[in-house]
Amino acid sequence: MNRVFLLTAGICLALSGRAQTDTTGKTTANDTIHVGSLLIVRDGAADSGWNDSYSSHRHHYHSYRPSNITTNWCIVDLGFTNYNDRTNYASAGAQQFAPGSNKGWFTLNNGKSVNVNIWIFMQKINLIKHIVNLKYGVGVELNNYRYQDDIRYLTNPTKVIMDTIHYHKNKLAEDLVTIPVLLNFNFTPHRRHEFGLSAGASFGYRYSSRQKFVSSEFGKQKTYNNFDLDSWKISYIGELNLGWLVLYGSYASHSIFTSGLDQVPYSIGIRIGNW
Repeated sequence: MNRVFLLTAGICLALSGRAQTDTTGKTTANDTIHVGSLLIVRDGAADSGWNDSYSSHRHHYHSYRPSNITTNWCIVDLGFTNYNDRTNYASAGAQQFAPGSNKGWFTLNNGKSVNVNIWIFMQKINLIKHIVNLKYGVGVELNNYRYQDDIRYLTNPTKVIMDTIHYHKNKLAEDLVTIPVLLNFNFTPHRRHEFGLSAGASFGYRYSSRQKFVSSEFGKQKTYNNFDLDSWKISYIGELNLGWLVLYGSYASHSIFTSGLDQVPYSIGIRIGNW
C-alpha cells in the first residue's frame, strides 16, 4: 500500500502542476493578455519603444487576477494520524469489548500511523473581493492506525484480545469518501500562491475497514469487517497556506467506534497541491 500511495502522490503532483488554466494568447474585453503568471495590459496607445515594454513587463510580472470560481484537480495530503483515547477501561462496556484491556493496549506507533487524503477536486468560490471564499471538494480519506502491541480484532461479535503471536506489523485501516467544506481567508488575493487560512468541517462515509497483521508464523493476513466502527465521520478541519507550503489538520467530533471504546482521531500533515 505504501508503494501505491507513493505512486498516486507522484501522479497527482504531476497533474496538479498542470491543473492551472493558461490563457496564453487569449485577449479579454479590456485588451488584457495572461501569459502564465504574467499580466500584460494594453490601453490602445502607440508603443513607445523597448524600454516602456520592458518596464510594463517588470511591473506586471507578479500580478495575478483570480477568477470568481477556481478549480484544482487531484490534490494529495500526506500526514500522521493518532487519537485521543478517552476510554474508561474500568467500565463494563470497555471490558466487554476488550476483556482485560487497558490504555496501553491501543498505543499507536506515531511514526507509522499515517493519514493520506486524495482529493479528486477542490473548488473555491469568491464571496468577498477574493479575500473571503467558500471552499469545498470531494475525495477519499485513508487512515492507518499502527499498533505497538499484538492486539487482534475478533468478529461476530467484535472483540479485542491480546494475541500470543508477535506481529511485525499490526494496523487497523479505514477508508472513507469525504466532502470538506471550509471558509477560506486569502490575505494575498492577487498572488497565485496565497497566504491565508481556512476553517470548516468534513463529512465522511466509511466504505472499507480491515485489520492487517504480519507474523513469522502465518505471514501476511487481513481481516475485513466493520469492527463496530462508526460508518460516519464528522471532523473539524483547518488549513494554513504559507505560499508554497500548505499545512492541514483535522479533529473528529466523536469516537471512531460506536461502542466499547472512546477514541477520537486527529491528523496533521502537509498538502501536495496549489491550495
